[in-house]
Amino acid sequence: MIFRRKRREVPGLNTTSTADISFMLLVFFLVTTSMDVDKGMNRQLPPKQDEKQEMMDVDRSKVMSLSLSEEGLLTIDEKPADIDKIRRQLKEFIVSTGPSHIIELKTDRKCDYDTYFHLQNEIVRSYREIRDAASKQLFGKPYSKCSVEQREQLLEKYPQRVQEVY
Repeated sequence: MIFRRKRREVPGLNTTSTADISFMLLVFFLVTTSMDVDKGMNRQLPPKQDEKQEMMDVDRSKVMSLSLSEEGLLTIDEKPADIDKIRRQLKEFIVSTGPSHIIELKTDRKCDYDTYFHLQNEIVRSYREIRDAASKQLFGKPYSKCSVEQREQLLEKYPQRVQEVY
């Protein structure tokens, strides 16, 4: 009697659903992952000037000088101040001097970014609160509900005039 060996087949993996599973996992991770939007400051840079600028004399009484030191200490016109309490001073200065005011911001190169951005946010909040109060007084509604013409009128009355000195 002759024994014949049976040929053994190597069992294979059923991979027909692998592509479906990987696609489902990809969709799941895309849906559940949060996409952070880049945040930054909304600033309009001055236009490029080919010609030399004329020097202008500025009334120093209409300039508020803010200075951030390397240690993160804030001074307003050479006097120490607290960043968390600066908004009231900024609002009083902007309203009292009118549209010809200038906020001069001097920062040390080694100043902490968080402190710098905190100060920038306080400046922006000051303008927002001033415009909102003026909008409620003039038009009886908040600045966000004003029309384009009304917003332009408020922007002319309270323009954001921040000069950064490096």
